Amino acid sequence: QVLLVESGGGLVQAGGSLRLSCVASGTIFSTNTMTWYRQYPGEQRELVAGITPDDRTKYVDSVKGRFTISRDNAKDTLYLQMNSLKPEDTAVYYCATAEYWNGRYYPKYWGQGTQVTVSS
Repeated sequence: QVLLVESGGGLVQAGGSLRLSCVASGTIFSTNTMTWYRQYPGEQRELVAGITPDDRTKYVDSVKGRFTISRDNAKDTLYLQMNSLKPEDTAVYYCATAEYWNGRYYPKYWGQGTQVTVSS
């Protein structure tokens, strides 16, 4: 059974930073494409960033230059470094394993989510 556990969310002022972590178990982490999604109240989850097993990364335009996705295969852990946070980054953030086909991610297993709140 694949289990993903996120941590690192919280309350931060605009312009601040947070680092989210996602620890994976029940899967060979290094072989997985991994992703971060976020969800605003009442809306569908949207892709924030993804990273393939060979470290190719992709970001939604709104976070480019501010967020960095990375992975530590020795620790089975995915990270999302979030800098220059804005109030519009406020959301629940989820990590997910995914398939990567033709430039698109197809999430498969999800974590429970972690709340990020950015105050203005």
